[in-house]
Amino acid sequence: MKTIPIVSGQEKPVFDRALIAALPASGPRYTSYPTADRFTAAFGQEQYRSTLALRRSGRPLSLYIHIPFCNTICYYCGCNKIITKDTARADTYLDYLEREMALIAPHLGGRQPLAQLHFGGGTPTFLNDSQLERVFALIRRHFDLLPEGEYSIEIDPRKVSRETVRHLGRLGFNRMSVGIQDFDPRVQRAVNRIQSVAETRAVIEAARETGFQSVSVDLIYGLPHQSVSGIAATLDTVLDLNPDRLALYHYAHLPHLFKPQRRIDTAAVPDSETKLDILQYAVGRLTAAGYLFIGMDHFAKPGDKLAAALKNGRLQRNFQGYSTHADCDLIALGVSGIGKIGNTYIQNEKDIEAYYAAIDQGRLPVLRGYTLNRDDLLRRALIQELMCRFSLDIPTYETAHSITFADYFATELADLHRMEQQGLLRLTPDNLHVTPKGRFLIRNIAMVFDYHLRHKTTQAAYSQTV
Repeated sequence: MKTIPIVSGQEKPVFDRALIAALPASGPRYTSYPTADRFTAAFGQEQYRSTLALRRSGRPLSLYIHIPFCNTICYYCGCNKIITKDTARADTYLDYLEREMALIAPHLGGRQPLAQLHFGGGTPTFLNDSQLERVFALIRRHFDLLPEGEYSIEIDPRKVSRETVRHLGRLGFNRMSVGIQDFDPRVQRAVNRIQSVAETRAVIEAARETGFQSVSVDLIYGLPHQSVSGIAATLDTVLDLNPDRLALYHYAHLPHLFKPQRRIDTAAVPDSETKLDILQYAVGRLTAAGYLFIGMDHFAKPGDKLAAALKNGRLQRNFQGYSTHADCDLIALGVSGIGKIGNTYIQNEKDIEAYYAAIDQGRLPVLRGYTLNRDDLLRRALIQELMCRFSLDIPTYETAHSITFADYFATELADLHRMEQQGLLRLTPDNLHVTPKGRFLIRNIAMVFDYHLRHKTTQAAYSQTV
């Protein structure tokens, strides 16, 4: 397949297959730096409390709530989830969410403004209407939702009626992410996710009727039995649904790590060349339809706030992916949730019984965390610039961090010069600029500046960079 120009921001990124094949195939997604595999159990509730005490009260916060339940299993999924059809289990879970919030609240300094809210899972819409009302009552007890805030929820269309969508709007949600993955019936059967176009369309139409500001859809490439012709049909349908944003994720087949994936026929998973064919076709199709490439695996309509944030240099990246808001401290509630306060990261217990036990003991359910040192902070800022703006103004960066770029990153410069020769970037004394060829490989460029990846081993299995 030929090289396809991709319209995005001020330039037209280029999908270069030979270059993709020449670079390391896997690496971090950099929703944080350092990445979660670097967190340590030495960071516990006392460190979390101290961090909360140091934050400046009154600055807008972001809130993440993890709902771990699903009533069916999708074989491809590697998320932290509990498969059950018993909705009463969620009542117990919500009891503990309230108790966790009660443990955090004294350290927040009263009611706080809330700029972002995200319900993730699992399947957040596993909760029924009254349970959702209960969670929102908890939120409003401790936070003031800002008129310009983004309040989003992940949706499984198979489990949501039009009336439920209207109920979500009345509660305060104004954005949703709709899981699709693929509309091909053969692919759906292979991954145990049977989902009709009609029920997906009903949810999206209900969101628009209710006044949701943005609807995003999730697709996955690399699933069993996928092909270019199959993804073409799915994209025709998706484009007819006309979402505001779209994410095109790569499926990582790791059955040794994720037990549900053992039910997938490995022989049916597309090989690397076929996956690149699918990705290249999908990128070309989406950009031809007018979607802008935001970064990594995200696309948006030109009029979407995400596209505007990219154009205006205000794009941010956090644990929920790309965001339009300025960098906020993040409180995470629920099993396995990851928060960020100032120069620290905090992750809750990943096992639900351990999460319950910690709260029963009257302590914050912290599993592990991390306090960033000066080197981490300046590398985090640099990686954020590259991931969100595809460029680094070196004199401005040097002034902000009191360093000389060429001296501080002397080791990294050798890799940068090699990437410059490969056409990934342009490097001058004043600027590091990611080229059209480098935009799809931004994770590989960011990896150059990852001290921990360069110097410290990890047991983590990273996803493919493209």
